[in-house]
Amino acid sequence: MSLRIDRGLFKYDFIDHHAILCVAVDADNKEIRKRYLTIARHLHPDSSAIVTDTEKKLASELLSKLVNPAYETLSAERTRSEHIIVLSQIGKRLLQESASIELTTDLAKQLASAPNFDLLYKSAIAKMGETQYNSLKESIPIISQISELNLVYLMRTAGKALAAAAPTAKSTVSSTPTQPSNTSAPPPPEPPKEDSSIDQYLRRAQTLIDKNQFPPAEVELKDALKIAPKSSRCHSLLAFVYLKQNKLKMAKIHFDNALKLDPNDQTALTWKPKIDKALGQQSGSSNVNAPSSNGDKQPDKSGGGLFGGLFGGKKK
Repeated sequence: MSLRIDRGLFKYDFIDHHAILCVAVDADNKEIRKRYLTIARHLHPDSSAIVTDTEKKLASELLSKLVNPAYETLSAERTRSEHIIVLSQIGKRLLQESASIELTTDLAKQLASAPNFDLLYKSAIAKMGETQYNSLKESIPIISQISELNLVYLMRTAGKALAAAAPTAKSTVSSTPTQPSNTSAPPPPEPPKEDSSIDQYLRRAQTLIDKNQFPPAEVELKDALKIAPKSSRCHSLLAFVYLKQNKLKMAKIHFDNALKLDPNDQTALTWKPKIDKALGQQSGSSNVNAPSSNGDKQPDKSGGGLFGGLFGGKKK
């Protein structure tokens, strides 16, 4: 049986650990641990009531490849916090793309339009958790359905936050004095300063980079590029985030883009030659080795070697 999941948040190359454990996205550590123990007792060979060899094998795969990694991520404070940040950013992005999102289950469609969506979501998650791993062959489809509910819930939550902020923005706009009309042709507008529309994204991304939280920083910068695709600063910063995650080819692409937009971009000028050299020295291994200052290959270590100290962020 394939464990591949391609619906809900999984469709966006994101591992939905909350769906695997069938806990709400705002579940606390106590809820997560309780749910994990329930699933583990059901799937673990020492405590499971499963008798056939085929189902024992499937139970072992579900536990080791999905359930245990999900619990490891959500049980640790740091990794759970990073995961929640990414979920929040995904919700905002999906809200902007809501017109193109297709829901496949009636429950997800109902959740998308329900007035009290939080209550419906929590009750649906609790009910699905009762039977999630009863029939192991149905576990993957059920995880898919839960992840689709998570997707809708994140979108509705992002939309609710946006709506709450709207009155403040409206008040600010209405308090602006009305400018007198001018019948003469207005002068051509001054070109905006680069990245002025994405400063908040860059600030958040820089803060996350300083904390070595690179996946959520990547989400922030991708959102920024949707707004300002010709921002050399954004391309350069995203390239560095890819660099810190050992995604050298993606880093090279964005450093190239940064230099096309601004040939004097110092970050790109500093790091692109080193990436070119590192890529040239690869021997086909899946582990990326970056060249040290004396020309020898050294394994990448987060915060050191090729990747260390560019922004002077805090190191943990």
